[in-house]
Amino acid sequence: MSARPRAGSQGSLEEPDDEVMPYSDDETDEELQSEDDLDRAEDQLPEPEPRPAPVPEAGWTILANDREYCKRPEFQKKVFLCIKKSRYSDNAIKTYKYNFLTFLPLNLYEQFKRAANLYFLCLLILQIIPQISTLPWYTTLVPLVLVLGITAIKDLVDDLARHRMDKEINNRRCDVLLNGRFEETRWMHLQVGDIVRLKKNDFIPADILLLSSSNPNSLCYVETAELDGETNLKFKMGLKVTDEQLQKEDQMAQFNALIKCEEPNNRLDKFLGTMIWNGESYSLDLDNMLLRGCKIRNTEMTHGMVIFAGNDTKIMRNGGKTRFKRTTIDKLMNYMVYTIFGLLVLLCAGLAIGHTYWYESIGSKAWYLNDGLGHSSSYRGFLSFWGYIIILNTMVPISLYVSVEVIRLGQSKFINWDLQMYYAEKDTPAKARTTTLNEQLGQIEYIFSDKTGTLTQNIMAFKKCTVSGRTYGDSTSADGGALGRGKPVDFSWNKYFDKNFQFDDHSLISCIRSKKDAQVLEFFKLLSLCHTVMVEQKEGELVYQAASPDEGALVSAARNFGFVFLSRTQDTITILEMDQEVTYTMLALLDFNSDRKRMSIILKFPNGRIRLYCKGADTVVYERLNPNSMHKESTQEALDIFANETLRTLCLGYKDISQEEFDAWALKYQQASISMGNREEALDEVYEEIENNLMLIGATAIEDKLQDGVPETIAKLAKADIKIWVLTGDKKETAENIGYSCELLTDDMKIHYGEDVNVQLRNRQTQRRNDPQGRSKKLKETFFPEPGKNALIITGGWLNEILYEKKKKRRRLRLKKLRKRYRNSNNPTDVNQPIDEWEKEKRQEDFVDMACECSSVICCRVTPKQKANVVSLVKRYKKAVTLSIGDGANDVNMIKTADIGVGISGQEGMQAVMSSDYAFAQFRFLQRLLLVHGRWSYIRMCKFLRYFFYKNFAFTLVHFWFSFFNGFSSQTAYEDWFITLYNVCYSSLPVLLVGLLDQDVNDKLSLRFPKLYLPGQQGSLFNYRNFFISLFHGIFTSLIIFFIPYGAFRQTMGQDGEAPSDYQSFAVVAASSLIITVNLQISLNTSYWTFVNFFAVIGSIALYFGIMFDIHSAGIHVIFPTTFTFTGAASNALRQPYLWLTIILTVGICLLPVICIQFLHQTIWPSDGDKVQRNRKKYELEDEEEERRKKKPAFVRGGGSRRSAYAFSHSRGYADIIATGRSVRQRPRVRPELRDSIREVPQAENI
Repeated sequence: MSARPRAGSQGSLEEPDDEVMPYSDDETDEELQSEDDLDRAEDQLPEPEPRPAPVPEAGWTILANDREYCKRPEFQKKVFLCIKKSRYSDNAIKTYKYNFLTFLPLNLYEQFKRAANLYFLCLLILQIIPQISTLPWYTTLVPLVLVLGITAIKDLVDDLARHRMDKEINNRRCDVLLNGRFEETRWMHLQVGDIVRLKKNDFIPADILLLSSSNPNSLCYVETAELDGETNLKFKMGLKVTDEQLQKEDQMAQFNALIKCEEPNNRLDKFLGTMIWNGESYSLDLDNMLLRGCKIRNTEMTHGMVIFAGNDTKIMRNGGKTRFKRTTIDKLMNYMVYTIFGLLVLLCAGLAIGHTYWYESIGSKAWYLNDGLGHSSSYRGFLSFWGYIIILNTMVPISLYVSVEVIRLGQSKFINWDLQMYYAEKDTPAKARTTTLNEQLGQIEYIFSDKTGTLTQNIMAFKKCTVSGRTYGDSTSADGGALGRGKPVDFSWNKYFDKNFQFDDHSLISCIRSKKDAQVLEFFKLLSLCHTVMVEQKEGELVYQAASPDEGALVSAARNFGFVFLSRTQDTITILEMDQEVTYTMLALLDFNSDRKRMSIILKFPNGRIRLYCKGADTVVYERLNPNSMHKESTQEALDIFANETLRTLCLGYKDISQEEFDAWALKYQQASISMGNREEALDEVYEEIENNLMLIGATAIEDKLQDGVPETIAKLAKADIKIWVLTGDKKETAENIGYSCELLTDDMKIHYGEDVNVQLRNRQTQRRNDPQGRSKKLKETFFPEPGKNALIITGGWLNEILYEKKKKRRRLRLKKLRKRYRNSNNPTDVNQPIDEWEKEKRQEDFVDMACECSSVICCRVTPKQKANVVSLVKRYKKAVTLSIGDGANDVNMIKTADIGVGISGQEGMQAVMSSDYAFAQFRFLQRLLLVHGRWSYIRMCKFLRYFFYKNFAFTLVHFWFSFFNGFSSQTAYEDWFITLYNVCYSSLPVLLVGLLDQDVNDKLSLRFPKLYLPGQQGSLFNYRNFFISLFHGIFTSLIIFFIPYGAFRQTMGQDGEAPSDYQSFAVVAASSLIITVNLQISLNTSYWTFVNFFAVIGSIALYFGIMFDIHSAGIHVIFPTTFTFTGAASNALRQPYLWLTIILTVGICLLPVICIQFLHQTIWPSDGDKVQRNRKKYELEDEEEERRKKKPAFVRGGGSRRSAYAFSHSRGYADIIATGRSVRQRPRVRPELRDSIREVPQAENI
């Protein structure tokens, strides 16, 4: 067997535990104190002089059934000045931003924080001042009100949705003990200390201490899908004393225990507290707690006491801060607006200086220009500056923001309406939960994904096995002949079979039914007996409750093959062996843990034989095999094949034990089980004594089902140069196995683990320290010789070790201490620790650089906070656009931290969806969201912005050229109403449609050629270069539009003998040329033509002429003589053929260079999009041909070999409660006749 390549590593004296999920925040003062003492002892620092201890504040103490207790003065905290409130939160959740009174002022305040809105407000104020107003005030007021109104309505709709969600959650009901009896109360009215009663399928309203339940020994099953996306059940258990004394309503009314516990924190894996009741103290831990967001399952009635409520609950503490997200284009657009404003001020200052000079030299000497005001030339120049600020304000177009919002809203609707992102199985469409981030979807460089429920379905399926050296699972007939694509085995002979279970090997079922091979029977007997699965009878049906889906899949497989697990008591297990019921006496249950990587059970057969059954990871089982055990090599070969197929494997073995050997071992076992110190270590040593000399039976292979299309999606995104990192709380082995399954990891990759990474980073740190210029120069050497053939797998413990994130408060003290010691000594005590904050940041930057050199990165056993920290590091040091995708509450912080957050919907857990920007039901939809909608949105927005800036420069700068011929007098080159309607009516619709509908290639070609996504990552379609191209294009167009009509109007004569060279005729010709030019220019920029685009271009030009003839008519002038002053200008000017020729010439000269440049670009320097578009017809024909002959391809696995991760419980099993009998009901068991179908895991029921 060839082992998987792994980077060499050096040992570490103190390595973090890969199985532990570390938390780096929210420590209690006791933890910090003990760590500080430990540090002092290690560093041999002198004790500081004794000081008076500060008076500690009141801890988190709660008195049961006493709401007034928490309102005492010692539990008050200052909110503002002398205003105080209780430090205990109520249970109401508030995620909304506004209420009825605060909406208008707060929303306007937020909108005027946007520089452009504030600029236009100031402009409006300037236009009201008569001395400097050159345009009517309504030309700014109408667009500004439109912008503010549309944005306010959108914000109001979003906030109303948050109000509805909060109201729905806060108004859920549960039973609370008030005045001696249970009353139905809304969640929002719950308070700490309340006693609540919950029923089956109820959501848990707060973090509650479990007191009692309807199950024996107050056992309670919960589903944690809201927290971690996992649907397998977990159990909680009340204290023995509360279980015995708190079953009746009157007993609970008398309950007056005092709870002292840790303060609210975000640690989902830990709770420490003490209950003081009737003079006795009882310790509390996480097994006694029911966390908010979980759901009660398979427990008819549960009673508990509220410990943390509302924002103090662990699920809310893990939510992280809600961050205001803005796209890269948004930020760039703001900088460009500042640039335009700077240019505007410079232009206006230059024109004001010009007016001062002109008035001094010419204007003051011309008697006919005397206005009688007597202002000095400097003062007139000052007024001219503000006048030009008003005239040239359209360089910073307010309509830009309205148009952007409309385009984003339309793009969001297209995502919602996309039927190819609709998941019919659960009736779940894609949902854009924000309208402000669509174009950012076209710029993603890094994706951070959860595993369970995101990449996988968290459903295990029994696929193959090997028994006595023979492998089963391929499609074979009963006599072992290959069937190719044969039909599945018919299990109808077994009345307990599961209709959803499929197996293709007919030879295995033939072997079992004929009972020819005793080893095969022993194999499935072991699977039906060696487990910690609990079974419950529900309406005549067996319901299996497994600590993990792996165990459930194995027991379910045994059931289908005729070995049905029926029931268990404290010391017996009953199974049905091929229609014969047999009960075995359970002598000992040796449970799984992360160190042992195996579990065993010792049984006494009805004939008196004692046998140990063991199942576990192949590495640990092979170490404990009897030297005479058979089929080791053939089983190993089968394991390698299973591993290569990315299946999760377990080895099975057994051992016969004599009565004397068992009696001697049982005595040691009993002593170890009651040991007060190091009990787990003592039990592990005793287990080692009995788990040896095993006889190998075979191995199982389980498939951890990926969601459909996950490997294909990851491969497609990788071709688009998008890097995918998996951040999961699962074990390292499980995460690594999924990495191979979804093809993130391949056999030719060199995998680097935490210890390897730590060594490399320490070497880089030492190199930097030894270099005299280490702090001033950046080391450019790569970490790996072959950057593309590396993968990184790192656990949360190593992540903290590498990034120096062990403890927040402790880290600050330690950095200060180390820096002081480093400066006072030439040889620091710990060369591996950072000497200051700069070195810590460099270490983090080195880690990010190293990780980004790898093709794949998997972080396992990481906390929600660590997930968010990893995302933050990549954002900070790579300046990259990031996307996070997950489905559970443990992913919320990561989702909020990334630039784009995506929630997987359609599962039980909706916390991730509620915090996300986009939501859909399957991971595979991500490729369409990014490669189609994201790319289109980015291209459309870039094209829209480039054109929008161009058309406004072309429009506005005509005033600039005109100023050289009007004495810099702030006179406009166009009519006032044309200026008002230019961006609203005459040029808005065509560019809006390009922003909504344009596409360079269709969706199929976008998915077929992922490389088309690269321009978005590079930001090459909209940047300062494109901005200045638009600026110079606009300058060129404005020059043509002004000077060609100006030259044409000089010394001309019309057909009627009249000179058409008046100001109003010039304004009409210039405006007409501009409208035709900009509308034809957007036609040249349109890649995807529809009837709507054609209608918009023609309609905009027609609308311009229609409105112009109306507002230039005599009739409207009579009604509003001061507002409409261009009476008859249009009809007089446009009846002259000479002026029509002028317009045609102007438009032609404006567009001809653009046509030539576009032709050269597409011919000589075509982009990838141009190349695909050129061959579009050919590709479409190929796609049609492929669809016609398309057949479902057989899945081909990789070719290398490696050791698979073992399939086993993600956490400890139910051995504790089985062995103590706490799960066994006290009344006699009556087993009714069972139905034909037996469920492995209960399906979620609707509330």
